[in-house]
Amino acid sequence: MGKDPKVERKLKKIYGLLEKEFGDLGWWPAESGFEVIAGAVLTQNTSWKNVEKAIKALKRDGSLGVNEIISMRAPRLSRLIRSAGYHRVKARRLKNISRFVADECGGRLGKLKKRDVGRLREALLEVNGIGPETADSILLYALDKPVFVVDAYTRRIFARHGLNPESAAYDEVQAFVHEHFPCDAAKLKQFHALLVEAAKAFCKKKRGHCGRCPLKNT
Repeated sequence: MGKDPKVERKLKKIYGLLEKEFGDLGWWPAESGFEVIAGAVLTQNTSWKNVEKAIKALKRDGSLGVNEIISMRAPRLSRLIRSAGYHRVKARRLKNISRFVADECGGRLGKLKKRDVGRLREALLEVNGIGPETADSILLYALDKPVFVVDAYTRRIFARHGLNPESAAYDEVQAFVHEHFPCDAAKLKQFHALLVEAAKAFCKKKRGHCGRCPLKNT
């Protein structure tokens, strides 16, 4: 896939219009890198409001940490994160990713940040329960690696603006963005966040509010 100047300009325009609409979104809201990692697992198949409740419950219990989650009995962890849905499955996944962090860097995320992004992504994808979107969310938001996170909101907006078919594979959409948009972690964070907000506000699944959308003329 070669660079297409028209596509580069279009993505830049989309980014600019959405940033003008929503401003600097400052994603991911968290007090620590591990909180981002836990949130990336908890947000699978649920809304962020439900994740916030689960994160608060873990914090109140003093359990939002690598060693705390590893040592906690699964039923108790499951109860604490019940609000996030699929709580038994997610409890296992939280334990899996916590063991990964402990084994790979002793809980010190700074060590992970120094590792090659490609190999680190491969290692994350080997963790049971961690798929591409979760792995890339961890890489981008917790470890500041320049990888674009593809989600349903991105697919919808890109499809409706003639950039990718909504059925395009995850890696295909990601490679498309990496090819045509600056590979800068801060910009990729903001771009992903802007697309999420735009989809929630205007580009809804069943019926888009195209007349009010800042992207209506792109």
